[in-house]
Formats: sequence, structure tokens, C-alpha cells
Amino acid sequence: MPPDTANGNFVLGPTHPFAPEFAMTANVPSGRIVSFTMESGHSVLFNPGIVRDDPDNCPNGAIYTSRSAPGDPSNLRLTESHSGPWIRQVDVYVPVQYKPGTRAPFLVFGDGGTDGIYPGRDLFAVLDVLIASHRLPPLIAIGIGSGGQDAQGSERGREYDTVSGTYAEWVEREVLPLVQQHAGVALTHDPDGRATMGISSSGGAAFGMAWFHPELYHRVLAYSPTLTNQQWPHADGIPGGAWQYHSPWAGNPTATGSQPGTALIPNTPRKPIRFWFEAGDRDLFYPAPAMPDGMHDWVLASENMARVLSEKGYDYQFVLSRNAGHVDGPTIEQTLPEALLWLWQNYTPRGN
Repeated sequence: MPPDTANGNFVLGPTHPFAPEFAMTANVPSGRIVSFTMESGHSVLFNPGIVRDDPDNCPNGAIYTSRSAPGDPSNLRLTESHSGPWIRQVDVYVPVQYKPGTRAPFLVFGDGGTDGIYPGRDLFAVLDVLIASHRLPPLIAIGIGSGGQDAQGSERGREYDTVSGTYAEWVEREVLPLVQQHAGVALTHDPDGRATMGISSSGGAAFGMAWFHPELYHRVLAYSPTLTNQQWPHADGIPGGAWQYHSPWAGNPTATGSQPGTALIPNTPRKPIRFWFEAGDRDLFYPAPAMPDGMHDWVLASENMARVLSEKGYDYQFVLSRNAGHVDGPTIEQTLPEALLWLWQNYTPRGN
């Protein structure tokens, strides 16, 4: 395991034993979990939602039956999506050490709720251990369900893969007030006391929340983040989607309606962001044959991300996990406590 105080690149595995904190969860007090639901009809930024009509035999069938724009494989054309409602669950973890009325640091993670993807409740159990042992402050964790389905043309893809500040703005305006109301907690306004987390596309969104709104978030944790070109619909300003965080757009500059795109991190002054992220050595690669755009290699995307973060002097830790696929469960069980400790390194509560 890499030390929880070091920056840089690390290779882990090929075996992945459980972190010892998982064996301690039964011996510490458990925080309470408050759940509530949100509906698209009450939203401003994500109303209406979008729904993609998929063939019954292929959950992501629209991706494979659709085609890219002529001369530009980075521009996926979909006709199967239309307006539709969404409903999602939000889970709020409140540690027993939280003092009512005080403004607490917090961690927002995507793909939460009843339809959430790993780690979910295991995160809450690890927080019980780390907070009880005074290795982490009493922080609130907020798991937000996705809007449904996956990838281009879905509400989940719209929210997580769009390279903009909209998702962070939605969380700030529409989710956090409900969290405080339903859970009876106060959340800090200090960006150094706010963290984001996700897996796959929600991991890419977690980084985007801090990138576009560093006045809101400074700390990011992601497993197999989608730092590839999954954005839909195509955007001329950032035609390569999340690939352009670390690398120039790889599309055809002569394609109609497209324009060259430069990498964001190398061409932007350093921002106050700490980023812990992981990729498996068997992570995703060109999952959509209809998009052979050179921007769908999850491992290469993470390696490129580590390189540009290093060149710009960011605080980051990148773990390449051997014998591991996409959002690898054993890797999460091995690394989650260390990742959280690295993420919250040097945090000092300010009371605001």
C-alpha cells in the first residue's frame, strides 16, 4: 500500500487483501443513516430528465445502434433519447460524534442510493472506524443516486459525463439544502472541508465538481474515473469531453461543427485540488465500437491524468491496481481507508 502521506504514482497488487479497518466495524458505534427521495418534477436544473429507449437484449443498446457524425467519431449521434422523469434516493450518513448545530465537513458521492454502485454502505462502515479512532474528523457522507440508466443518452450520463459545473451547482442548490433539512445537520461552507467521490462516470463528475467550482470543493476521490470522451451531446467548446482534462481532443478538426480542443489542466493555472484516483490494469477500453475516436481507454486516461497533475504540481495519488477490472471490489476493500486518510490530510476545521 502507498503511504497515506505520499504523492505520486503507485502500482498495487496483484493480490488485494481487505484493509484491517473492515474487521473493526463491529466494534465501533455506527452512525445513523437518513434517506429521502428526490423527483425530477421538483428540480430546476435537471427537469425534465432524459430517458433512452434500449433494446431489451442490450441495456446500453442505443450506444451500439447509433452512429458517429461523418468524419468525426467523437460526435455520437443518438435518436433514442427523449424527455422523461427521474426519481432517486439520497442517503445521509451522520456519525455519532457529530455535535448538532456545528458545521460539519462532508463528502458527497455519486451513484449512491438504493440503486447505487459499490462502495455505498461499506463507506459508512469505514467512516465509523476512522472517525472513532480520531483519524478522520466527524464528517457527513452524502450518497446521491444517479438519474437512471448509463452512458450516452441517459440521465446518469447527462449528469456525470457532461464536462461543466452544472452537476456541482445542482448539488449545491437542490441537494444540500434537503440534506440539512432531513438529517438535521449543518454543512460547512469551507471548500477545504468539502470532498467529492465517485466511481466510473460519477468519479469523472467528482473531479469536475472541484475543477469547475474550486470555491466549493478541494478534495476528490475516484475509482476508475471516466476521464474519457463519454460526454453527450457533443459540445464544440469541449468536443473531447472528460478526455480534455488531460489531453487534447483527438478528433478530426475539419469535421463540420467541430473545432480543436486543448487539454484543460496543462493550460490552466493550478487549482487547489487534491485528487486520489485508481484504475485497474484490466479497466475499460473502447466499450462502444461506434466511437473509435482514440479517447476511450480508461487506463491511458488515468495515466495521462497523473502525468499532467504531476507536471502542474498538484497534490495527487494515483494507484494502478494489478489484476483488477473496472471499479474493482477487492481493490476498493484494500484501499478505501488509506484513500480517505490521504484525501483528508492536513484538514483543519475553521468553523464556517
